Amino acid sequence: MKKSIYLFLAAGLFAFTFASCDSPADERADQVEDAAEEQADQVEEAGEREADRIEDGDTTVVQ
Repeated sequence: MKKSIYLFLAAGLFAFTFASCDSPADERADQVEDAAEEQADQVEEAGEREADRIEDGDTTVVQ
């Protein structure tokens, strides 16, 4: 009886361990999503800087 309980516990632990791991495709998707969010933040910050520059009346061209 004890042996079957240990086998069920081991099988459950084994299944849980491998079910909770991210696949490489999921990891790449997370990386792409993080990069897109970072780029969006940078664009937003650049827009805010430009809006502040215009609001301050600075007419110099920024390239």
